[in-house]
Amino acid sequence: MYIEHLSLTDFRSYHQLDTGLAPGVTVFVGPNGVGKTNIVEAIGYLASLSSHRVSTDKPLIGFSAERALVRGKLVRGVQRTSVEVEINAAGANRARINRANPVRARAAAGILKTVLFAPEDLALVKGDPSVRRRYLDEVLVTLVPHQAALRADYERVLKQRNALLKSARAAGRFSGAHEATLEVWDQHLAETGARLLHARLGLVERLQPHLALAYAQLTDGSKEASAGYRATVAGLFDDEDPDAAGERAGELHGTDPAELTQRFLEALVQHRKKELDRGISLVGPHRDELSLMLGPAPAKGYASHGETWSMALALRLASYYLLNEEDQTPGATPVLILDDVFAELDTQRRGKLAKIVSGAEQVLVTAAVPGDIPEELAGRQLRVVPGGIDAEEG
Repeated sequence: MYIEHLSLTDFRSYHQLDTGLAPGVTVFVGPNGVGKTNIVEAIGYLASLSSHRVSTDKPLIGFSAERALVRGKLVRGVQRTSVEVEINAAGANRARINRANPVRARAAAGILKTVLFAPEDLALVKGDPSVRRRYLDEVLVTLVPHQAALRADYERVLKQRNALLKSARAAGRFSGAHEATLEVWDQHLAETGARLLHARLGLVERLQPHLALAYAQLTDGSKEASAGYRATVAGLFDDEDPDAAGERAGELHGTDPAELTQRFLEALVQHRKKELDRGISLVGPHRDELSLMLGPAPAKGYASHGETWSMALALRLASYYLLNEEDQTPGATPVLILDDVFAELDTQRRGKLAKIVSGAEQVLVTAAVPGDIPEELAGRQLRVVPGGIDAEEG
């Protein structure tokens, strides 16, 4: 798969940008602050309907504009598809596919598949659990686009349930009306949460061998990278003793959604008093954790800076390998995007990463200076200037 043409209107710093792209390696070169990352951010948004830099859409819309447009012409094998996403300052975002009538934006999710590497990826290892949960959900949506609707449904139910818990806490008592309503939201939360949990558990299991392989490829192989899933439904909380948690960590794998729903409901009853005291839902996928290990030790807090980078890169490569494994039809390979990554890496990791990604159908790279780009990724270079692309170099 590759992007043949990209068009931006009022996206970030670009009032209007139109550029043709091609298979192989394309490097966007220019000083920091000219808008290189804005270009690849727009491509990532077209694929996932989210930004790798910010959690809301508002910063993506150009100053004084009411909406931003991202349009891409995609080539997958012999098939060509046009996708347009409209990001609105007020109201829901919309999408057009092959110039048809506008539909909900999430209908465009997964048509373009990308794997994006960025300096922000260090947070996958060093950051809060929410960053790792988002990583899992982004991979899920790329693999199975309708997972976006499931995630939205879960967030909607969670918001309603939290509002009820806060209301009961503010009232200072848990009335019969509160209890009846809470039971209804418990059922909705358990059903949607169990389906999301089931999908995440399966994903972690499928990612594990690819993560181990990718980390070995990026390092000397002296440590093995692994991942596990800590589910609050199973009583695995961040403040729990690691040894006790580890004994039960695998008990949910292979459990079907119906049984997970029942486990979810039981956990909600068990933690009812704590939730009412705090006015917030304490059990569910929104509180779970993807645990990352290097050998016997957690990566977070124990890994060196170089090991942290290798783990972060390995997580992205693992998703790339899994996407290729899951869909081997011609032209299905995701577009690889490397946003100012090579400037952050030492020479050894730079060369190993470049060698791994160089065989992708399309690789898009940003760099402040051409010297940051390894020889393995020598290719077409586009010089980026404020507001546009000035010329092709090399």
